[in-house]
Amino acid sequence: MPDRSFLDWPFFEPRHREWAEKLDAWCAANLPVDHHDVDAACRELVAMLGRDGWLKPTTIDTANPAPLDVRVLCITRETLARHDGLADFAFAMQGLGTGAISLFGTDTQKEWLAKTRAGKAISAFALSEPRSGSDVANMDMAATKDGDLYVLDGEKTWISNGGIADLYVVFARTGEAPGAKGISAFLVPADTKGLTVAERLEVIAPHPLARLSFECVRVPSSAMIGKPGEGFKIAMSVLDVFRSTVGAAALGFARRALDESLKRVAERKLFGAPLAELQMVQGHLADMALDIDAAALLVYRAAWTKDSGAARVTREAAMAKLFATDSAQEVIDKAVQLHGGDGVRKGHIVESLYREIRALRIYEGASDVQKVVIARQVLADVSK
Repeated sequence: MPDRSFLDWPFFEPRHREWAEKLDAWCAANLPVDHHDVDAACRELVAMLGRDGWLKPTTIDTANPAPLDVRVLCITRETLARHDGLADFAFAMQGLGTGAISLFGTDTQKEWLAKTRAGKAISAFALSEPRSGSDVANMDMAATKDGDLYVLDGEKTWISNGGIADLYVVFARTGEAPGAKGISAFLVPADTKGLTVAERLEVIAPHPLARLSFECVRVPSSAMIGKPGEGFKIAMSVLDVFRSTVGAAALGFARRALDESLKRVAERKLFGAPLAELQMVQGHLADMALDIDAAALLVYRAAWTKDSGAARVTREAAMAKLFATDSAQEVIDKAVQLHGGDGVRKGHIVESLYREIRALRIYEGASDVQKVVIARQVLADVSK
């Protein structure tokens, strides 16, 4: 039985505990799905999650508008990740892909949200480019004004849900000012003429990823999300909400690794006794448990702070994402070691976790970038 004592921490309300319990039961009954065809699996997961109401936290409810509940987002990602990494991916991208629409979209643009919440449309967040990953302000993709239209030209890469999404939130340079102040955001349906999938990208933990090509993609001015030149602010606001949820997903992976390790050391015997009786093994387990609790405290502090009304949680979210993903990598590496040969056997849950965790230390701001973000926040506080 996984440790769920963290749900008694003061960060949470009864509704959060009830959500976690119901979702865990749903996951036990429905996950994992067959991953043989990753595109089909993601479509199935989005449909299942939407059908049973688990995608509701990913967007605002236009019928009853309220801020996104970051604690629910984190609990959901942690729970899904513990059961099935692809289910976590499917959930997370629905939120990240529509985050700009939830926070800054017009009423017309928000009509998409009912579809994504219901699992009837798949969304994607198209920010990264071949030459600008972590350096978002250095993007090349251009959106040129042409009467009442904008014409988008360029490429986006490492786009999650690329190739299966129904809508993309796309960031492009509109040129109001140099650097970050000259970027705008656009809602681009996947069937828009000139938008093509240039390449499907394969990674160590299979997910639907693609490089997208935009050749004279014409969209109406009404496709712009927010105002001209606000794209960078919009992107950072979305990441401010969802970055701590990446740490929550890492927590889910780490908790599963610890659970599997506890079962392993209790059942496996070495030198005539269970592995659990070896002091070195106990040391590994202690380190794993410590890293998990420390990461959970940072993740849910960031989520609670945002839910409590903080305009920005840049520092808190960066700390949560950095520590939770890096420490989960160490926890899972220890789990592999404790499993011996089984830990690197293809198809074993621990081997799968080892592949799943690595990308989390890169996407939505690589670990090294998070250190820069944290340092800048600390320095800014000193200079006040």
